[in-house]
Amino acid sequence: MNEQTVVLVTGALSGIGRATALAFARSKARVMISGRRADEGRALADTLRSLGAEAAFIEADVRVEDDVQALVERTVARFGRIDIAVNAAGTEGESAPVIEQTAARYTAVFDANVLGTLLAMKHELRAMSAQRSGSIVNLSSTMGARGAAGASLYVASKHDVPLYNYAFFSKTAGGAHGYLAHKTGKPEGRTHRL
Repeated sequence: MNEQTVVLVTGALSGIGRATALAFARSKARVMISGRRADEGRALADTLRSLGAEAAFIEADVRVEDDVQALVERTVARFGRIDIAVNAAGTEGESAPVIEQTAARYTAVFDANVLGTLLAMKHELRAMSAQRSGSIVNLSSTMGARGAAGASLYVASKHDVPLYNYAFFSKTAGGAHGYLAHKTGKPEGRTHRL
């Protein structure tokens, strides 16, 4: 990692996304962070800059394609490229037995965890294909492989994320490398080079 490495982190305002942004800032990467809460995003960008990183925040909702496209385009416009994208945006949703889940809860969880990952990968891959390099890390969860009582929607949504990696990076990555990171496990790599 060097000062010229450009990292984009979705869902950077809390949890693993925040920890990831802080770690890259400490290594002096140039970091673009995104999330839905502008005040928290600007405060985190200030923190990253205090660590010596060049950093910026863009308010974006991964469930909205125009937001994701603008996020990627603005990152490339500002930093010239994206070397690493970490897709950490997501939600656990409301825990409840399956018989109490609703279509609205399903939509909320799957739009953030599955659609958000799809849209981020789509636009990140376009940028990385044009530059013929880059790495994408999609955060999943061990829950996607083993399940948990009351977390049916979260489990199902996190089960989908590894499948995206296998599908997208098997033949169409165009120079990008994809990695799947489970919350408590080692990254699994799926790569393809032009």
